[in-house]
Amino acid sequence: MNPSSVNRSTTDFVVAVDALRSASNDVSQGQHCRERKSSAYLDERAKNFQANYEESVTKLNRYYKQVKRQILRFQSPTTGLFPRDLTEPQIISAHVRDSVYCAAAVWALAQAYKRIDDDRGRTHELAQSAVKCMRGILECWLHQAEKVEKFKQSQTPKNSLHSVFHMVTGESIFKDNEYEHLQIDCVALYLIFLVQMIQSGLQIIFTTDEVNFVQNLVFYVERAYRTPDFGMWERGSKYNNGSSELHASSIGLAKAALESINGENMFGVQGASWSVIYVDIDAHNRNRTIFDTILPRESNSKNTDASLIPTILWPAFAIHEEQLVNRTIEKVLRRLKGSHGLKRFLRDGHGTVLEDKSRKYYRPSEIKTFDGIECEWPLFYIYLIIDSVYKSDSEKVAHYQKLLQPLLLTSEDGPLVPRYYYVPKDCLEQEKNAPGTQIRLPSNEGKIKVNNESRDNIFLWGQSVYIISQLLADGLLNITELDPIRRFLPAAERPRPNSRYSSFQSSPNDLVIQVVLIAESVRLQQLLATYGIQTQTPHQIEPIQIWPPIELAKAYEQLGVNNKLGLSGRPPRPFGGLGTAKIYRACGYTFICYPLLFEVSDFYLSQDMEFVIDDVKSDLQFLGKCWKLAGRPTFCMILREDNLRGLGARHIFDLLAAFKRGDCDGIKVRIGRLQEFISSACIEHLDFLDMDADVENIFRPFLEKDKGKQFRSFTDIPKITKIDLTEAWVHNLELHQKTPWELTQSFNQTDNIYFQAQILQELLNREGLYFRVDGDTVEEKLVKLNHLAGTRQNWSVVRFCSSLLHKLVDSLAPSITAILVRGKQLTISVWGREEEVIDKPVSPNDIKSILYTKCFPYDVIQAVLQQELIINIGTFITTNPELFNGILKIRIGWIVQAMKLELKYYDDKDFSINSLSPSMIKKLLYNVIKRKSDEGQYYSPERSMLWNRQLDGALNRVPPDFYERIWRILERTPSGIKVAGYHLPQQPTLSDMTQYELNFSLLVEQMLSKIIDPAYRQIIVELFVIVEAILSRNPELSFNKAVDLDKLVHEAFELFLKDRGEKQKHDDMTAFYNTLPNVRHGTTIYMVRAIMNHLLDGDLRGIKDFQCIVS
Repeated sequence: MNPSSVNRSTTDFVVAVDALRSASNDVSQGQHCRERKSSAYLDERAKNFQANYEESVTKLNRYYKQVKRQILRFQSPTTGLFPRDLTEPQIISAHVRDSVYCAAAVWALAQAYKRIDDDRGRTHELAQSAVKCMRGILECWLHQAEKVEKFKQSQTPKNSLHSVFHMVTGESIFKDNEYEHLQIDCVALYLIFLVQMIQSGLQIIFTTDEVNFVQNLVFYVERAYRTPDFGMWERGSKYNNGSSELHASSIGLAKAALESINGENMFGVQGASWSVIYVDIDAHNRNRTIFDTILPRESNSKNTDASLIPTILWPAFAIHEEQLVNRTIEKVLRRLKGSHGLKRFLRDGHGTVLEDKSRKYYRPSEIKTFDGIECEWPLFYIYLIIDSVYKSDSEKVAHYQKLLQPLLLTSEDGPLVPRYYYVPKDCLEQEKNAPGTQIRLPSNEGKIKVNNESRDNIFLWGQSVYIISQLLADGLLNITELDPIRRFLPAAERPRPNSRYSSFQSSPNDLVIQVVLIAESVRLQQLLATYGIQTQTPHQIEPIQIWPPIELAKAYEQLGVNNKLGLSGRPPRPFGGLGTAKIYRACGYTFICYPLLFEVSDFYLSQDMEFVIDDVKSDLQFLGKCWKLAGRPTFCMILREDNLRGLGARHIFDLLAAFKRGDCDGIKVRIGRLQEFISSACIEHLDFLDMDADVENIFRPFLEKDKGKQFRSFTDIPKITKIDLTEAWVHNLELHQKTPWELTQSFNQTDNIYFQAQILQELLNREGLYFRVDGDTVEEKLVKLNHLAGTRQNWSVVRFCSSLLHKLVDSLAPSITAILVRGKQLTISVWGREEEVIDKPVSPNDIKSILYTKCFPYDVIQAVLQQELIINIGTFITTNPELFNGILKIRIGWIVQAMKLELKYYDDKDFSINSLSPSMIKKLLYNVIKRKSDEGQYYSPERSMLWNRQLDGALNRVPPDFYERIWRILERTPSGIKVAGYHLPQQPTLSDMTQYELNFSLLVEQMLSKIIDPAYRQIIVELFVIVEAILSRNPELSFNKAVDLDKLVHEAFELFLKDRGEKQKHDDMTAFYNTLPNVRHGTTIYMVRAIMNHLLDGDLRGIKDFQCIVS
């Protein structure tokens, strides 16, 4: 054991051992110290060592008896599992999570016994008991291999692995719909301890079949970042109504599991290359970024949760960013800490005397009854003790030990950890009125009677963690013995399991990205060389190959394949920018993979070189920020002759010039020959591929193209002249009246590609995709026309054809997930039509269905235009989340409307948004969002008030603390709030939710989404702020009836017309919208007067100078 790693809390006997060994080494090697220790001193140390050794053996034996009596006596002899509830009439149910912690406690004691030479066989006995449990869980899951396979395709509760099994038989106890089995944290926790135990020398995985299954468990948890589950408490949202949600604890544990198992050999040091586990670095990064984003929240319904403690601290150590760790733990303790432990989360009814245990789910507003009387769990003090030992903070160890000791129960076999402390029935009201003043009683751990039979009831999860904590606190167990893979250290400081496989590390501050420029032909290479740009061709880098990303995905599909278990391996998902930045070796071949954005067949965005170059810069920024592997990332850029046609060449040369300078928008880059980069690159060996596989026939590398005659300069590259740039759409009635033959003739006779696209649409609607036009199907004609329009930069036609072909851009699902995990909602529809709200991650097929049902029937082009916006918003919200401050619901159809408004006001030219290139769309979107977020004052002076209100309303932006203001209004309005026919009731809203809960904010947005006019929406937002200001300044006032915001705006508008001298009433509110708020005759004054008329049933009293600033 390395003395430098010994924890400060260890006892003197460990120090004595180190001193004795050190002295012996000094003598044997003949080394001399400045002050030679006398032999008398050594004899004294030896005596102390012997005394401490005997004391340690005595302590270990005491813990051994405690473990045997309190934990191992309950282990199933058949499956090795541990029971969850010892109060059951027949103890049959075992939970995976509880069993893993029991196994961890037994294994921890075995690790402590390794220090003892004469352990009487206890080390082996304890270790094998842990192995028995871990294998029991594995065997239970092996029987559900078909669920793992289904879950890879569709992450639904129905397809999830079960978390509760029969203790004796290992069979499922509950059906899929009878229990909340989808608990990703369970599987992740199992993987973490599986790796820890294997690293300590235990053999848990026996066969190749089991290795393949564990690999598929990795695929199972990789999608945690987009999989709503039921969390550590198995209740989903805090409302306990059967709904699931994204949990930070589940995502964090999944991230930790992926880091732990990457590159690990399941057979330990005796394993072969084919028993190594692989992790998708891009999946890990998505879990990492989304986990960091959600913190310090736990989920939409839980502002914080005690489950974050075992996620951020031991055993997962899911994050090492000290500031975020401290912020999250401080919030947990501030909101949940009590005198008897920590609440799991606010308004948690589990274990309280008011909870109706006969019902599985709560009724609406029922959780309000648990407010202030939630049970407190001593378990979390124990986690904090363990964390304090890891941090060598003896004061904190003593502090939490002091808090814990009075809470433990006494028994003949040693202290017992109660599951929780609850408020007795006769103290409920006093506790609610004065929190923390009433006594709490422990749950019924200890001796109990079940069916007139005396039985020991032990909370095994808590008891296991307690034993581990005391082994650490007593110095019998070292932190590195409990954590052999060093999860407690930052990634850069952990030992690498094997240099043959990629491993995680922290990103260096001066990371250099290696850029390889590949020209598709010798002709292009020679042409670029005349301008000082050095490239390589595929032939020149041989024997290294260049693979398209689809080929890399094909190779990984062989990972984890097992026909006996019905497992197909890795799902055929494309690799992201991190996965394509490695250099791979397999079957005697070395190859590099270029990013997906260089694929010719990838959507139409690749036809806009300015957009592609912008994506290249974004990818480099992404690599610089998110690269967490040993070795440098290698970026392979493919240059094609088509890229140099038209205006795109200028953007490419600007980028290549930046590469030559070694700096691209602040990212260090180095261009050179691929062969020179091998030694410093990140290398991944794909040892799972069959060595006898016919690689040359199975995989299709990127090949050099023979382009023939050489170019002397760029002027020799043939350019396609833009033809008929004017949008010349024809009236559909003209096409409806023609026969298919006449439509075909019209198609052949016109050069107007807009007209051709409409003809193909008509044929598609009538005859289908496979109707033939001059030997080609309609689908083939659309593909060709799409390509032609792309070369001519006719973006309206490109989008039109792409939509008719029902195209879907890659990586749309991750972009949506990136939006959702930042607490936003997304809606898809054409403006003015019914919206589809996306509040949970969805599959690509579901997204496609929504786009082509909500957009396509009303506006063909928006089905693909909105995909562009989602991709761009996903990028912006990841790199510049502050742009979306005040925007909770991102309504894509309304954002399109905002962009149209921006074009209308800023540009005199009458052209459609559909005709803009993807890069121009991206710039326009950025400008629309950024200008508002950058304004020092709420209203931009360069815009009219109408324009300001239309833009803010279309973006759905609200002022700071807006939702808290609505909450305060709701507290003063017993009959609720009405807007656009939507009624937000006071109850059960206030009972079910809390003021700072994200779900309440989303409920307010649901109410506001009923408004169809952006400017009117903004007026309503301003009115809400005014109402709250009046109520807060006048506590004696309240609304006796429901607050009808539409009525108040209507009355304010009437007062506005009256002051303007307009006697005839009308509904055109444009002038009202265009009026400044805080002026003598501004909108604020009229809305205040309307409000006071309702509150006082008279004139405005005492606040005629009131001004409202929405900021």
